[in-house]
Order: sequence, then C-alpha cells, then structure tokens
Amino acid sequence: MTVRINGEFFILWRAVDSEGYELDVLLQKHRNKKAAIRFLSRLLGSYPAPRVIVTDKLKSYRKPIQFMCKQTEHRCHKGLNNRVENAHQPTRRKEKCLIKFKSPQGTQRMLSLMGKVRNIFSIDVGRYTKKASERKIAFAAACVIWIEAAQQLLCA
Repeated sequence: MTVRINGEFFILWRAVDSEGYELDVLLQKHRNKKAAIRFLSRLLGSYPAPRVIVTDKLKSYRKPIQFMCKQTEHRCHKGLNNRVENAHQPTRRKEKCLIKFKSPQGTQRMLSLMGKVRNIFSIDVGRYTKKASERKIAFAAACVIWIEAAQQLLCA
C-alpha cells in the first residue's frame, strides 16, 4: 500500500498471521529487495520463521525469503494476499477522512499502535464468530488490557 505524507509517497509494509492478527507494520520509502530484507529481518527478529509466507507478485520478495527462511514455502498469487489487503482498510479510512499523515515517524508510530489496538479489540472480540454474551466478556477483557496499558504509560 502506498501512503502519501506531505506530498511524498511511502510504501507501507504489513505482516498479518493466518488468524488476522497484525504482526508488524513498517513504513519505507522504497519497495525493492533491500526494503524487503529490512522488513523480513525486523519481522523474523520478533517472531519465529513461518511455515508459509504469502505475498503479492513483487519479484523482490523471492531472494530474501529464500535466503532468510530456507524451510519456508513462498506463495505469491493474486487472491492469496487478501488477508493483508483487508488489514489495510482501516488505514485507508484514516488516511482519507481525518488524519492526513504529517510525518513518516508519526505515521509509523500511529499505524503500529493502531494495529495493536485492532488486535486487542476487533479480532479478540470476534464480531461475527461469537455469541453476544461471549463478545461482551471478550470486550470487557480487552478493555481491562487497554486500561492497564494506559495506566502504565501514564505512570512511566
């Protein structure tokens, strides 16, 4: 996804697991082999190597994935990447209406925070997959996590 910040275009790299949890977001100026290596090394530093990586059809992914994740199967097909494309939707909404990103650093911070909050609230609560009583319990648990995190930030 491309994001426009003060008239300049930046590339938004996003990693999402098989259940829809956003693992990492990285804003970079380029979309080439070096940028792919940077994103993959950042991602593999935080998480173990996956069994399968699904990407779009960008040729720059092939060599870094083969080099960094030797046991990982790489799939690139038009329809397989839909989970990541759907994860871009909240960012597109924010970009269009309210926010109008001002700086790359602020955008990076805001998007990574937005992904973590989205992981807590929208995915854990389970909008269409759980009964209303289960959703209420999950939402209460997510609110407790949110309040604890906010109190830690205020105390620090």
